[in-house]
Amino acid sequence: MKRPEYGFGTHLMLDGYGCDRQRLEDISLIYNFLSEYPGHIKMTKIMPPYVFRYQAKKPEDWGISGFVLIAESHISIHTFPDKNYLSLDIFSCKEFDTDHAISYVNNLFGVHKSEVKLLNRGVEFPQDIRRTADIVQEERNRLEH
Repeated sequence: MKRPEYGFGTHLMLDGYGCDRQRLEDISLIYNFLSEYPGHIKMTKIMPPYVFRYQAKKPEDWGISGFVLIAESHISIHTFPDKNYLSLDIFSCKEFDTDHAISYVNNLFGVHKSEVKLLNRGVEFPQDIRRTADIVQEERNRLEH
């Protein structure tokens, strides 16, 4: 399928429920996921992942958060082990297999139920500025006649 001439990219948002608590609190697992997954989807990691454990005001809201910048945008994750919950974002200007990403994350973190949202970000973002200028000019010519 030909990539549209407009649109910046896909933003996958996944909320995982009933996750494996031990995986959600495993900072090494999360770091390795963020470090290795960009390569699985043929993205370019431009920095090592930044992953940290945080303590919230409400003790049950503690968790692990992390992100990795990729040349194509970013991947981020936030876990809440006491609630068996995670939220994950993959945003990329390069196409990737969202079904594979969902399956991979669900398997890695033992997700029992996931809520998924897919957005096409920047729907008016021109992929090819010269082609976009031609389209605009064609539209103007059509409207003038």
